Amino acid sequence: MPPPRLWTKEELILAFNLYLKIEFGKTHSGNPKIIELANLIGRTPASIVMRLGNFASIDPFHINRGISGLKNGMNQVQPIWDEFFHNQEELMFLSEQILAQKENTSIEKKYEDLLFDIKNLKGQDIIRAVKTRVNQSVFRQMILSNYNNKCAITGIDIPELLLASHIIPWSKNEEHRLNPENGICFSALYDKAFDKGLIGINTNHEIIFSESIKKKKETEFFNKYFNSIENQKIIVAQKYLPRKEFLEYHLDTIFNKSTTF
Repeated sequence: MPPPRLWTKEELILAFNLYLKIEFGKTHSGNPKIIELANLIGRTPASIVMRLGNFASIDPFHINRGISGLKNGMNQVQPIWDEFFHNQEELMFLSEQILAQKENTSIEKKYEDLLFDIKNLKGQDIIRAVKTRVNQSVFRQMILSNYNNKCAITGIDIPELLLASHIIPWSKNEEHRLNPENGICFSALYDKAFDKGLIGINTNHEIIFSESIKKKKETEFFNKYFNSIENQKIIVAQKYLPRKEFLEYHLDTIFNKSTTF
């Protein structure tokens, strides 16, 4: 009987890519996403599930819950985990490049709907732009999965209406651009309100209003879209809660700073 085929680094990176995107509690061999990856790399769905279990064994979320995961094999996945959290943008983009290659396409073709308006860029400019667009798309997949594909305020579960809102803006902190603790899933109205500091989320995960919004209390739109959500707790994330320090940054530097009205 031949020895089992060892996992390559590329295969481990692809398993980690899926681990970040897959919905909590759905890491079973019948999940179509797991079956798809298994087919792409010539593995069984059960082997993919096992690797996802290895990543779970080193995930602080599960460790803090007292759940050990599958420890056999964790030494193989630990370097991938460490590499991601020390160089998130590079490893995430690399994982998408590998995935596109396995799907017999290119990263540019796979994401052409996101890249159509930057085709005239050249050299390093287009390389940076492609990487940014792709990584932002992956971040969105991670955050929507973390909130079970629901707006954290309204519960709307139509993906086309959902956005992955950065708590610390993308442009302000390179280290945490792809950190799932730096994202909350909002529908478009509340994404914009949060981005502009018109609403905030305090460290108890409650929605608070800026003075600008409070000035609109007598309006019909306030009663319709805002009145019922003040002091409401946002939906609890499946795995990665918004980090306290990130929420404090938003409260200190963005919330209540709008002077547009």
